[in-house]
Amino acid sequence: MSTRAPEGIRKGAPIIATIIARLRAVGCVFAEDEAQLLAGAARTPENLAAMVDQRISGLPLEHVLGWAEFCGLRVAVDPGVFVPRRRTEFLVRQAVQRASAVSSPVVVDLCCGSGAVGAALVAALSRVELHAVDIDPVAVRCARRNLQGHQVYDGDLYEPLPSSLRGRIDVLVANAPYVPTGAIGLLPPEAREHEPLVALDGGADGLDVQRRVAVEAVSWLAPGGHLLVETSVQQAPQSVRIFADCGLAPSVAVSEELGGTVVLGRKRTT
Repeated sequence: MSTRAPEGIRKGAPIIATIIARLRAVGCVFAEDEAQLLAGAARTPENLAAMVDQRISGLPLEHVLGWAEFCGLRVAVDPGVFVPRRRTEFLVRQAVQRASAVSSPVVVDLCCGSGAVGAALVAALSRVELHAVDIDPVAVRCARRNLQGHQVYDGDLYEPLPSSLRGRIDVLVANAPYVPTGAIGLLPPEAREHEPLVALDGGADGLDVQRRVAVEAVSWLAPGGHLLVETSVQQAPQSVRIFADCGLAPSVAVSEELGGTVVLGRKRTT
């Protein structure tokens, strides 16, 4: 991802310095990088000023820019849509590893949000049949932009999927919400004020949606297929028990580099 500003704006060093100072004043940790990205996206000085004002007001940088970098891709992220986190790149890596073992894998991305995970999987796999689902119509519209040529459904988890997929899914990815309801207020203002609650709130213990995903997974997965979910280190043991209770063979993968924790469940072949 290039952070160079257009020549006309980049020459205005005092302007960039002023933007950096304003961003720092409101607590932006990466003020220099953000200033260059905003300048690079602005069409005119007036447009730049408006974008800086939006960022200072608390709008996530990705919503101001209209995109997020994820797995080396530039993914469209509309206002009001969950912003893909860098730690979720670990979920993608784990999914690619499992899908690559199948010649033409069938992959389903539940709780797809912007479609970032699905887009990264498509980019990484030479051949894939991808289906994505989200309950938020705003997210679905965004995902359809990022996943052109692939099926994106508006609905609750498995409900909108065609019955022809039952028993055929090789990799089922679900970046379901896993923040406990009582912890929502502890999230950064960017998340709790500008991202949809449905993409954050996982219920009392954070695992309500994950339970619903796991309960039905066995009937949708192909023999030897995998369910993968992102969770926290603290929640992983409980996620493992949920997977085991639902008939899946569970395991846990952790990335210290990305701060990601993934619980995997394999459908037994016998």
